[in-house]
Amino acid sequence: MSNLKELCSGLPLDPLPFNHGRDPNVPHAPVRTPNLSPGEERLALRNALRYFPPHLHATLAPEFSIQSKFFPSSITENLICSFVSFCFQFPQELVTYGGNGQVFSNWAQFRLVMHYLSIMTEQQTLVMYSGHPLGLFPSLASSPRCVITNGMVIPNYSSRDQYEKMFAIGVTMYGQMTAGSYCYIGPQGIVHGTMLTVLNAGRRYLGSSDLRGRVFVTSGLGGMSGAQAKAAVIAGCIGVIAEVDEAPLKKRHEQGWLMEVSDDLDHCMQRIRKARSSKTALSLGYHGNVVDLWQRFLQEYERTGELLVDLGSDQTSLHNPFSGGYYPVQLSLRQANQLMSTDPPRFKALVQESLHQQVAAINKLSDAGMFFWDYGNAFLLEAQRAGADVQKHGGGATEFRYPSYVQHIMGDIFSLGFGPFRWVCTSCDPADLALTDDIAATVLEDISVTVTERVRQQYMDNIRWIREAGKHKLVVGSQARILYSDQIGRVSIALAINQAIADGRVSAPVVISRDHHDVSGTDSPFRETSNVYDGSAFCADMAVQNFVGDAFRGATWVALHNGGGVGWGEVTNGGFGLVLDGSEEAGRRAELMLNWDVSNGVARRCWSGNSFASETIQRTMEDQRQLRVTMPFPVQDEQVLDRALQG
Repeated sequence: MSNLKELCSGLPLDPLPFNHGRDPNVPHAPVRTPNLSPGEERLALRNALRYFPPHLHATLAPEFSIQSKFFPSSITENLICSFVSFCFQFPQELVTYGGNGQVFSNWAQFRLVMHYLSIMTEQQTLVMYSGHPLGLFPSLASSPRCVITNGMVIPNYSSRDQYEKMFAIGVTMYGQMTAGSYCYIGPQGIVHGTMLTVLNAGRRYLGSSDLRGRVFVTSGLGGMSGAQAKAAVIAGCIGVIAEVDEAPLKKRHEQGWLMEVSDDLDHCMQRIRKARSSKTALSLGYHGNVVDLWQRFLQEYERTGELLVDLGSDQTSLHNPFSGGYYPVQLSLRQANQLMSTDPPRFKALVQESLHQQVAAINKLSDAGMFFWDYGNAFLLEAQRAGADVQKHGGGATEFRYPSYVQHIMGDIFSLGFGPFRWVCTSCDPADLALTDDIAATVLEDISVTVTERVRQQYMDNIRWIREAGKHKLVVGSQARILYSDQIGRVSIALAINQAIADGRVSAPVVISRDHHDVSGTDSPFRETSNVYDGSAFCADMAVQNFVGDAFRGATWVALHNGGGVGWGEVTNGGFGLVLDGSEEAGRRAELMLNWDVSNGVARRCWSGNSFASETIQRTMEDQRQLRVTMPFPVQDEQVLDRALQG
């Protein structure tokens, strides 16, 4: 691994590093097939060479030409990949998580960014265009030090096919939700979010917070979905997770996040029955296709009348269904990876046929009493596009036969102002993280005695989480933590941590941030805003306003993305990072920015008619006299509409 001084020195051009080729010891992204025309291939090569002086073009062009056809995401990784993060899903291709979510498009961009960060001053802002460092530009000391945009494509040209071409020629990038905005903290965030989702699903669907002996079935053990096994056990239930790729399965097992692994469905059924009988928490990884798993549960029910699954969902990367995000049951992993590059139309047909089979089994188990929800990974959206039976008769554009977890489980939590607040200790010292854990838990305990019962339930879930977080070994890479908190909690935690830095109890600055999957960070009609029913679910004003508002209220950096979570063209989201250094100025920025960052989304949800959001924003206005939100007057007599529409 290169030292920091070397990484910040710019591109290593004299001499060029030796080309070691693809590292067989790390996982690699599936081969992409952007179907470029000869002119587009020429443009991709010309664009790749822009990062290097002309005297190197003759040397680099042959390598780049080959890679631009097959691995556009790794145009320069063979040449200058001297740093490989173990946090990445596909390290050499710079894919952080989600199958195609990236921090940069190529390693030249990474090296240039490191160089710019090492020389910039407080009177400069680094501007990032979809992974490309446009440069350092003069700005104010109060301005963000970095402004990031990813995938900002004109709306009429934001299709998935057009993305593949634009990415291949090196002009745009899919930053996922937190990868391309420098906010990714490993799978810890989704462990916590999944734990809260499963707990609240139990309360809503099963009428209990006690999930002992209950079975939760899902799929995926990758960069984000890999958290499901750990979350299920923390929630106290039996988690059964299917995964076709042995590499992530083994990784989660070796990591200790997955307790057992089996490729034998007979054995899986035996273990589930035993764990149900003893009410023992268990995470069981099935090495195989999730369609086979669902069909086996159906067979068991039809044969014995015993319904072995209580809760069900899916976390395969269906935002990227035809490039490795979902593997059809008809093919082995090796066959699928080959077919998706040699015959994309045939591969697409098999994916859609597989989705049909999966939905058919889920529908029958649901009719028998199993509760299924869409996890916001575009599962139901892609199933609908495949023609599977997921329609909700008489439903709106964002409604399906099964609700999304935002519509039924987490949406009201967002409307209360709760969302995934996080922080990173820049000292990399576990002692600092342990102290900030204690600070956060103490702050929430103090606040919880003053809130309503509905809000207190969310506080207690998060106090339980933060008090136990250390023993679950959730840190991967940075010393980071996440919890769900509302507006007052986030501000109070940030100010308390800032004071601890000022006092010297925390040894170095702390960066606060959040997942974009939050109250106001994301406009996503099939996930974050799927419970917005006033017709504005497809509008992106909230996320764009969030990005701009965070920028001038004190954020250290801000990011605006097309795509993230449910796929390219399906969502707009904004994020931020803010450095707490113990100064009074940092405290003022945190208070001003965090209040806006939450109230923006609660106010929008209030205007759409959500009663929880209305209550929350009214309480906030009482506490903050400068806040004045336009409140809606709901129609109280539906006959008024009937009479008017009947003329």
